[in-house]
Amino acid sequence: MRRLHLPDSAAPMEGERRIAPSASRNLEPIAAVLAQVLPQTGRALELASGTGQHIAAFAERFPGIDWQPTDGNPDNLPSIRAWTAGIGNVAAPMVLDACAPGWGQGDRTSVHLTNLLHLISDAEAECLLVEAARALAPGGVFCLYGPFRRDGALLTDGDRSFDASLRAQDPAIGYKDIAWVTGRLIGAGLEVDRLVEMPAGNLMFVTRRSSTP
Repeated sequence: MRRLHLPDSAAPMEGERRIAPSASRNLEPIAAVLAQVLPQTGRALELASGTGQHIAAFAERFPGIDWQPTDGNPDNLPSIRAWTAGIGNVAAPMVLDACAPGWGQGDRTSVHLTNLLHLISDAEAECLLVEAARALAPGGVFCLYGPFRRDGALLTDGDRSFDASLRAQDPAIGYKDIAWVTGRLIGAGLEVDRLVEMPAGNLMFVTRRSSTP
């Protein structure tokens, strides 16, 4: 498992609940997009749930949806359990390596991923996007949030500094380009419904699996 030094690596604790500042900042903008694109009912899968802050909030805001948190790091499960305790439409968190082949089952109305693609290699990202597409039922939506390159460029000093820090820790990782991600999503059989500008220069891809064969 790749161990990286990230801005949220020293996230403070409240009991067993970790509090990632980035998750606190981007929760409301992401939830606003989800309110526009999610169905009233369904089965949602969150990849790389991290602290559990997002899925706890989403489950409370979208009570008709059953939510499944997952993470590749078993050390994150106690925090996810603590955040989601008592929320009836959240299943117990599961360990899932989203970069490994074979987990997509085609039964989810939505799949969600926040702030992971820049932390993994191109090969891992491509595998993840293929499996996320396979995990969707016909008509399902895949919501992908994070920072990206635009036509190969990084637009802010903060992005250039963060990307350089990531590549110094592992040359195989770093920001992915919008065009590269779009090509992989389409190649995996998804339709790009919209690309939403988010705060701090981030983006949200909203993609869908066709409802017809």
